[in-house]
Amino acid sequence: MFLFFTTNEANDTLPDVIKKFEYALAKKNEVTKLEQQLQMSLSTTNSFEEFVTLKQKLNSAITKFYESVEILENTGVVVKSIDQGLLDFPSKRFNEEVWLCWKYGETEIRFWHEKDSGFMGRKPIEVNDESLV
Repeated sequence: MFLFFTTNEANDTLPDVIKKFEYALAKKNEVTKLEQQLQMSLSTTNSFEEFVTLKQKLNSAITKFYESVEILENTGVVVKSIDQGLLDFPSKRFNEEVWLCWKYGETEIRFWHEKDSGFMGRKPIEVNDESLV
């Protein structure tokens, strides 16, 4: 689903987005843990059975992770980085497409940036910034 968000709309949907982001983050952490276990099993066991079982668990965890990202992005946000906790909400400032920017741990949308500037180009949203959709 594609839509442009106003700052208020982005903030209204943020609690749901945070829950979905945290779920995706948990799935990613599960993948990382299983990858480490799989690597360790290669050097510490001679059992193909254990390796194959772990590999199948990893495959399932990867599938669940990508499904969680899809569920998250179906809210209209774009995942920029699960590791860094960065999500962007499509918006418009005057007639220019921009991103409303959120970082994990923030309680509201307070920043925006141009399409090509990324997180380092974040600018604060002015109080009652009516230029954003």
